[in-house]
This record gives sequence, structure tokens and C-alpha cells, in this order.
Amino acid sequence: IEKAENEGLLKPGGTIVEATSGNTGFSMAMVAAVKGYNCILCVPNKISKEKIQLMEAMGAKVKVTLSLPYDDPESHYSQAASIAAATPNSIYINQYFNANNTEAHYHTTGKEVWKQTEGKVTHLIASMGTGGTITGTAKYLKEQNPQVKVIGVDAYGSILQQYHETGTYNQEDIHPYLLEAVGKNFIPSATDFKMIDEIVKVTDRESALLARRLAKKEGILAGYSSGAALAALKKIKSSISEDDVVVVLLADHGSRYMSKIYNNAWMQHVGFFHTSFRNLNRSRVIYLKEQWRKVIDFYS
Repeated sequence: IEKAENEGLLKPGGTIVEATSGNTGFSMAMVAAVKGYNCILCVPNKISKEKIQLMEAMGAKVKVTLSLPYDDPESHYSQAASIAAATPNSIYINQYFNANNTEAHYHTTGKEVWKQTEGKVTHLIASMGTGGTITGTAKYLKEQNPQVKVIGVDAYGSILQQYHETGTYNQEDIHPYLLEAVGKNFIPSATDFKMIDEIVKVTDRESALLARRLAKKEGILAGYSSGAALAALKKIKSSISEDDVVVVLLADHGSRYMSKIYNNAWMQHVGFFHTSFRNLNRSRVIYLKEQWRKVIDFYS
């Protein structure tokens, strides 16, 4: 926002427009309130109702769209771009393709991690959405110590891991999932895959259960994507030694998911409390389609 102001792209009384899964949107709404801007946020209908309520509480106008592919004209991405184009004195943040996303984390998050670990960090684990957080943080850390290992976290139904490993992806591998703010059905330019050593995929269920466990065991009320980061840590723990210093970024707060992963009825309804779901990968696509229908039924 400050860079847009300095470059004359955003003037007093202007409007901030963004497509978001809710976490960045809340930040945009907060900045807009402090600086006196209008704020319009476009979100997919899969996000929790708390996120919408929080953004509206900060004064933002929220437009809910269907959860559609990036290039669909009715997707929240396309809708945000259209609104910005039709709104005078507005700026479309476009976090997925905005280099300032990465730069912000390079100058802030990366420095903070290095300083707080006194330069001893050996591993960084972070969930991937736009890729700005993990890319910017990793870039700074690897400049200080190229041996720092960076592990990204992806969701089943997303294609980020596949693209990282092969340089391409299969459109048929894209399918709905419940995790929020993790994974993508397109490749954001804000992600520099060269900065990432490994990408680990995690399930909707294990991410939800680990977030709940963190709250009950450690008193840390973390969100869904934070649970995903913990799930990735659990999967790679055998490769970590006692001398390693592992930083796991918990990027969202649990208060934004009280109607979902912290709601026992929701957890039961989507099957996350059922032991038969321990081996989900055997029929992943069928499982996700069934759970997506249950979620729609639950809120209808």
C-alpha cells in the first residue's frame, strides 16, 4: 500500500480492491481503515463466515463468489479485477502476481526469523497460497545461510507440489478441498520455486486435527493453514535432528474458524472425527467430492 502511495497509484479517498481467502483481506481492511481508504474484497464461498464478518467489521465491502478457477470470469479473482477497472482512483492489489508481496516478507518476516533465532535457524516450514510469505522469507534466510532448508506446504487438490517437482501440472489433478489459504489451482508469480527445497502435501483432516491439538495442548488458538504447517512438520520430523532449529510459520488465527475446525458439529459432519478416514489417500477424489457436498448441505 505504501509503495502504491509513493508511486501515485493510490490517492486520498481511493479504494483498495483485492481477491482473498480472508487473511490478507483482513489486513487490507485494517490498513484501509487506518489510512482512510475504501476497501472492496472478493472472496470464494468456501471461506468461513467469521472471516467475512471480520472484514466487514473493519469497514470493508465483501463480495462472495463461487469457488471457481482463476481465469473464470465469475471467480473472485476476475471479479476483483473487474471492480478495480470500473472504480476510479482504485488499486487492485493482486497479491498472487504482485512482487511487493514477496518483498514485504523479505524485509520483515525474513529478518525477524533470522534475528529471533540468532541466525541458528536450519529449517523453515510455511503453508503456500500466494507464495509471497515463503518466498520472501526464504530469500532473506538463504542469503544469510544457503544451507537453510525451506519446506512448503500444499493441499491435496492443489498443483503447487507437482509444479515444483516437474515444472508442469495436470489440470485433472485439480479438485475441491476444504483447507483455506493453502494451495492453488494456478501458479502465482509471487512464488519463486527456486527458493523452496521441498513441498509437502497434507490432508484437510490432519490439518484440522493438529490445529485443534495445538489449542488444547499448548494454548495456541491457530487457524486451518497453521494446522497444515504443523502436519507438514509431523511428516518430515524423522529428517530433523535434535540440533536443528525449525521455524514453523503459523499464519492465521483460530478465531477465524470457529464455525469450522473448532466446531464439533462441522468436524463430525465432514467426517473428520471418523476413524475410517485415516487412509484418505486411497480414494482422495471421491472423498473430497463427498465432503464438499456435506459442507454445502451443512450451510444450506
